[in-house]
Amino acid sequence: MPRFCDVRFLPAVAVITLLLLAPALSLADPAAGIAPVADEDFYDNGRPPEAKVHLGRLLFFDKILSGNRNIACATCHHPTTGTSDAVSLSLGEGASGLGKDRRSNASSPLLGRVPRNAPALYFLGARAFERLNHDGRVEVDHRHTWPSGFWTPAREKLPQGLDSVLAAQALFPVLSPVEMAGHKGENPIATAVALDHLEGPTGAWGLLAARLQAIPEYVTLFKSAFPEITAAEDIRFVHAANAIAAFEATAFRPDDSPFDRYLRDRDPAHLTAAVRRGMDLFYGAAGCSGCHSGKFQTDQRFHAIAMPQIGPGKNDGWEQSYWQSTGFAGRLEDFGRYRVTFKNADKYRFRTPSLRNVELTGPWGHAGSFNRLEDVVRHHLDPTSSLESFRQDAADLPALGIVVEPTAEGSQLTYEAVNPKRMADYLRRDTWVQETPALRQPIAQANELPAVPLDDDEVEDLLAFLSSLTDPRSRDQSDLVPETVPSGLPVPD
Repeated sequence: MPRFCDVRFLPAVAVITLLLLAPALSLADPAAGIAPVADEDFYDNGRPPEAKVHLGRLLFFDKILSGNRNIACATCHHPTTGTSDAVSLSLGEGASGLGKDRRSNASSPLLGRVPRNAPALYFLGARAFERLNHDGRVEVDHRHTWPSGFWTPAREKLPQGLDSVLAAQALFPVLSPVEMAGHKGENPIATAVALDHLEGPTGAWGLLAARLQAIPEYVTLFKSAFPEITAAEDIRFVHAANAIAAFEATAFRPDDSPFDRYLRDRDPAHLTAAVRRGMDLFYGAAGCSGCHSGKFQTDQRFHAIAMPQIGPGKNDGWEQSYWQSTGFAGRLEDFGRYRVTFKNADKYRFRTPSLRNVELTGPWGHAGSFNRLEDVVRHHLDPTSSLESFRQDAADLPALGIVVEPTAEGSQLTYEAVNPKRMADYLRRDTWVQETPALRQPIAQANELPAVPLDDDEVEDLLAFLSSLTDPRSRDQSDLVPETVPSGLPVPD
């Protein structure tokens, strides 16, 4: 019975009616306030033009968008690995292969690991997702500060004409030296990025657009997808970003999970007994829905939950013990949302991820610290204790081969391979923050989640509910991989 209802002031008939209805008004349907996913939740009402989606699909898999023409969006967001890449921290520019099989190669050495886990792409075409990336650094600009309509690291340099925040996000992996661009001097795009030259025909985005303009098949496809394009020189990278976003929004919309079917007709037959128990816990005693709320299981906000920090971090803070111990430069902390807001309260806060298809998207955490879904669930139940007991074998970090480090030579920036005899010291960065009490303790102190006592059976029920959020169609989306792309470059498969 609702708490605000005092039966002392109700007629007898009403009291009897309420008592009869009481079981239905309790936790019989803990998801009662959640509406099913619908077309109107998405840009273009869930139906972007087919020509735009087709073009975006080819661009998503085409390595032509990387500085050295050796890595595509799909490399780290492949449909066969849960739209991520199945490892804790990706090997981007300078490696070859996919997922757990990806390795560095001598012809184009690595700049190191990508410092954060490659986020999954499911449902990011929905309007509810107004902030993207683990720290929300690409977001809708409701204050109309920038002409583009979006807050991003590019600020006023971000071009206008972007369809969505998902399209805005697509402009940035191509600029990252460690992800897709490569390092200064390797190629014109990487050099333009290093000089912070982004706009115009000779800026990084313009150079990428020029590559597309030079491929006749792409010119035909862009003309079909965008009425304003009548000649090759009309193609801008904004158009490519809009097409990629249209493809992602369409291809990665997993709205036929058992949970979705339940939301559509409220038939309990869609859910097993264990799933229903887990759903009661998720929306009840376990407190999961406090952050993982709504139809996409995310409040779209930022929280500090003492996630272990592994990998190279984001060069935050001023602690220099790693440099003092190894001689390698690098500040290895990651301050999360603080990097965007510069508010101390936002240190170690990261965006609440959607839980849709969550069992497919591991490893989990902003640094991919946990390689098993059960482990990350248990971390949420007692974050500080989990942080203290965390060990690196809970993660999945691919082996590094040849790695280059930036080196100043007079006024020139050069890159030299790390001496193999020093690789052991170089690799200590992977666990340095976690193993250094002075760096680990602030992460624990920022934790916002209280401990929740659940027994093993209840954890199993929670995992069963999380499994019900998986759309069976997402388990094998290899049909999305094209056989060829217009550039003629190999397709990541």
